[in-house]
Amino acid sequence: MKAAETPVLGGELGTCFDASVLASAGRYRMWFSWRPKESIALVESDDGIHWSSPRIVLAPDAASNWEQRVNRPVVIEHGGRYLAWYTGQTAKRSCIGHATSADGVTWQRASKEPVLEARTRWEKKSLMCPHVLWDARQEAFRMWYSGGGQYEPRAIGHATSPDGFHWTRHPKPVFATDKRASWERDRVAACQVIEWRGWFVMFYIGFADIDHAAIGLARSRDGIAGWERHPANPIIAPSPGSWDHDACYKPYAIFDGKRWMLWYNGRRGSLEQIGLATRTGEDLGFGT
Repeated sequence: MKAAETPVLGGELGTCFDASVLASAGRYRMWFSWRPKESIALVESDDGIHWSSPRIVLAPDAASNWEQRVNRPVVIEHGGRYLAWYTGQTAKRSCIGHATSADGVTWQRASKEPVLEARTRWEKKSLMCPHVLWDARQEAFRMWYSGGGQYEPRAIGHATSPDGFHWTRHPKPVFATDKRASWERDRVAACQVIEWRGWFVMFYIGFADIDHAAIGLARSRDGIAGWERHPANPIIAPSPGSWDHDACYKPYAIFDGKRWMLWYNGRRGSLEQIGLATRTGEDLGFGT
């Protein structure tokens, strides 16, 4: 259910999109892509609805040949630090960078070069939208990322790393469009993956065409193969005449102990803003 207060971030800030959220001690921190500033900004909230004024925490690097714009971050806590992977872009390509922080506010780039860039045929010239987990069983970071297009990517790939810098990628996409489903027949992208009740659960964008999108849900036992799509997909779709009239993009979900809170960016015309949807209880509705 979409929260009555949505959108929760946008308005006079201009386009806000592709957020990553962490919750700790009843407080939420959101790192989001701020298009007018071509930067990643941080806001904080006590309820996930009313947010502080943004402050830029990672700006473009003018000396770089691959991050004239920075956006689409994922932030995790690991080893007593904050770790981020993000998208660096020029007009012609997108790559994935890595940064670290002691407090989530002051960030240091971990490398002058991308830690992952397009190499395979399906990726073409652009990788973006990283989502990263630490897998304790494998003792490795696992990344799901989007590739295959600079304007909107086409499929989701997977890579692993022992240190967050050096990545070994799966040779082919691990999640691709279902051509039988009209709402995602064009492309899939920009996922969040969580471990939940013995499954890897993926929240993702499905595109009916390049300009119209909704949010779906799928699960897999290993996060690579055997994906089972949710029977009620899309779980979040545009509302005609509303702020998300044209598209619903980039989900990020957290279970707060009582309900699921899912932030996403919706678009009407050229303006994207961030909204919130909720689901009471821990059951995601897959059935058995």
